[in-house]
Amino acid sequence: MSKQKWHTIPKELILKEFHVTEEQGLRNDAIHKLMEKYGRNQLEQKQSMSPISLFLDQFKDFMVLVLLVATLISGLLGEYTDAITIIAIVIMNAVLGFVQEFRAEKSLQALKEMAAPHARVIRSGKVTSIPAVEVVPGDLVLLESGDRVPADIRLIKTYALYIEESALTGESVPVNKQEDVIPYEDIPLGDQKNMAFMGTLVTRGTGVGVVVETGMNTEMGKIADLIQSTEEVETPLQRRLEQLGKILIIISLILTALVVVTGIWHGHNAYAMFLAGVSLAVAAIPEGLPAIVTVALALGVQRMIKRKAIVRKLPSVETLGCATVICSDKTGTLTQNKMTVTDLWIDGEEIKVTGTGYVPSGEFFLRSNKVNPERNVPLKQLLEISVLCNNAQLVEDHGKKGFFKRSKGDWDIQGDPTEGALVVLAAKANIHKKELEQLWVRKKEFPFDSSRKMMSVIVEKKDQRFVVVKGAPDVLLDRCSSIILNGHVMSLTPIIKNQVKLAIEKMASRALRNLGFAYKELTKGEVIVSEEDAEKNLTFVGIAGMIDPPREEVKKAIQTCKNAGIKTVMITGDHQTTAEAIAKTLNILPPHGLTVNGQDLYNMSNTEFMEKVDDIYVYARVSPEHKLRIVKALQAKGHVVAMTGDGVNDAPAIKAADIGISMGITGTDVSKEASSLVLSDDNFATIVAAIEEGRGIYDNIRKFIRYLLASNVGEILTMFFAMLMGLPLPLVPIQILWVNLVTDGLPAMALGVDPAEEDIMNRPPRDSKENVFARGLGWKIISRGFLIGLVTLGVFWLTWQTEPENLIKAQTMAFSTLVMAQLIHVFDCRSDKSVFHRNLFENKYLVFAALSSLLLLLGVIYIEPLQPIFRTVSLTLSDWVLITIAGAIPTVGFGLANLIYHPKFLMKKVSN
Repeated sequence: MSKQKWHTIPKELILKEFHVTEEQGLRNDAIHKLMEKYGRNQLEQKQSMSPISLFLDQFKDFMVLVLLVATLISGLLGEYTDAITIIAIVIMNAVLGFVQEFRAEKSLQALKEMAAPHARVIRSGKVTSIPAVEVVPGDLVLLESGDRVPADIRLIKTYALYIEESALTGESVPVNKQEDVIPYEDIPLGDQKNMAFMGTLVTRGTGVGVVVETGMNTEMGKIADLIQSTEEVETPLQRRLEQLGKILIIISLILTALVVVTGIWHGHNAYAMFLAGVSLAVAAIPEGLPAIVTVALALGVQRMIKRKAIVRKLPSVETLGCATVICSDKTGTLTQNKMTVTDLWIDGEEIKVTGTGYVPSGEFFLRSNKVNPERNVPLKQLLEISVLCNNAQLVEDHGKKGFFKRSKGDWDIQGDPTEGALVVLAAKANIHKKELEQLWVRKKEFPFDSSRKMMSVIVEKKDQRFVVVKGAPDVLLDRCSSIILNGHVMSLTPIIKNQVKLAIEKMASRALRNLGFAYKELTKGEVIVSEEDAEKNLTFVGIAGMIDPPREEVKKAIQTCKNAGIKTVMITGDHQTTAEAIAKTLNILPPHGLTVNGQDLYNMSNTEFMEKVDDIYVYARVSPEHKLRIVKALQAKGHVVAMTGDGVNDAPAIKAADIGISMGITGTDVSKEASSLVLSDDNFATIVAAIEEGRGIYDNIRKFIRYLLASNVGEILTMFFAMLMGLPLPLVPIQILWVNLVTDGLPAMALGVDPAEEDIMNRPPRDSKENVFARGLGWKIISRGFLIGLVTLGVFWLTWQTEPENLIKAQTMAFSTLVMAQLIHVFDCRSDKSVFHRNLFENKYLVFAALSSLLLLLGVIYIEPLQPIFRTVSLTLSDWVLITIAGAIPTVGFGLANLIYHPKFLMKKVSN
């Protein structure tokens, strides 16, 4: 039964299928068997890992295992401070990972909360209210305004029934439901107008339907299953760090073994060489790297919070830096999710209306000339009709409690968004609903329904009575016998009627949702009994065209994304014409770009879709399965995909994307829990700020990887070359560990907060498949490390040759040169070009860190109680001149070489 296309089956066969009648519903004695057969009407959760297993699972990461080995080695050396520090880092990372994964388990719970708590059903001829979890297939459910739909229902009777389905389909306007059969099998959920789906909300009217699916077989259940079965994508940062860890452990072990073997071969004490080798291994593995990455990400997160982006998963910050495609939901993300009247056709003329959203502020313009509604009689008539034939209210929103809140003074709508847009329109002309309803008394209403496509209200004031009508313009036009033109009421001739139809088509071509307005004055004794009596011989007044307008800042944000090489794709449940109009307004859809609807996508084979996916910019009328397919296809083409959304239907795709982005204000709890990033202001432009931060953070991670590894390469090569040459140990184990502590700490941390370079948002996204050593980083590490090792060994050899009896001084000189070379090199790491390409004092934290490390070095050299521990002696001024010159060679040498090959930069600096 779950494979049935319920919308294609006549209601008589539906009733027969479940053995129910409209009067009696299910018999009470059948409920128990049906409950046993289908189970409870609730979303099931697959068995998840226990919290303990989830926590222990965090220790399986390769870099964590490397850190645990480093902990063991540090402990064996008696370096208990290092061991404790490393253990603290491991536990901190494990706790962060545990919290993130544990919170992800809440996605399904948030989805469950969207289900209706109770349902009104007819059982054995009686209307009764039951818990929604007890609803079974075959139950006859009654729906009315304000109800949450308890299951998937085939409607058999409707009366002006409207259901808001945006959380499921993405469509911004409540859907007018009907009971008639729909013969087309494969159509989007938004077009299945004789169905009501679990979790959606009735906004107006009443209806009766038969439950056809419950629990996990509902459309909401399918989404729950998608959330659970969709695996989260490993971020590029996680892949890079894992790759780096493997490379480091292999290289460090090989080089350390070579140093030990070479030293023993040249006659050094085996135990001394073993200690030196273990010290080198500890130094070669930058155990502080995960901590520095965590701190850099955490500081980036704090900056992003200030820019209205809340990060739920730390590594996802960096992922934004290599995003190549943003798949954006339209409603509420690119648009305001507030229907707004922008165009009017009155008295044969087009009038433009300014102002967006629900703020009752705007003006009216006819051919660039401002129009005063008080003096324009047809305009005033249309506005009064739009308010009197209306059930919505405009209210001032005094703000919401909590982080995701609106500012005081915002306006909101109570009721249907379309009717709300009309109330706002009238308020812009100082025509207010409450004031008008005090003048005109509503005597009778004929509600809107899908067959008539209009709504009528009879109002009276003293001895005046009118029927005021709004509805689909083409249908309403056929009920009219006259029209207001040139300021007068005249007969509606075929020629004039065609003129109005052209105006309707013109407005529809701009993706405007059109409503027509008309009226009829009633004579003193005229009695109106039915809709037919009220809605004939009307006078046509005009048309209002409305749209959910784009956010004002989005167009600029999309252009910034284009400059950064990022493609924006619109994915929406709205109609294709509306989606295309918004996409063109925002410059998302280029001249060569394709638009595809859900039906087209359904009919495409995977091969055909993969061929076209790079050329598609707009997807309309799509389902949750389609969104997931789109994300997967883009990922298969090598794209790093960011998916934005706010509805339940977005959650599976948000979770599957490389980075999922949800809306903080309008977003459902389901979409927030599935996402990595939440926009607290629902502003698409905030994504641009997040991308900039992501790029900057990745750049900084590369900077301190470059610094740490070049420094460590210098240390290893110093020892390795010394052993090859048969020299004494240039560094003792305690000095190696001290260098590791002094230079790998504060300076590396300060690089993590280095300001981004000016051109960061004018670069194309980096290749997500590139390894961490790409774009010349590997060469920089090896070449700088080689020179650092060479100058350190050179100073050691020169000092030892000058004073062969004073080995401790030679080792102190080597120790100092190594530290000095690294502290100068840290400033070179701020730019991919050279040390001369950025202001040395721009990063004040780095200057402070370098000075602090230098003071620590001077402390172990000049404080007498520390000299025996660190095997150091006091140095003279001439010694420091040699150390400083030698330490500067690796950085200054490459910097000068870069200026020789790139002289344009130097000329630019001079001209500035």
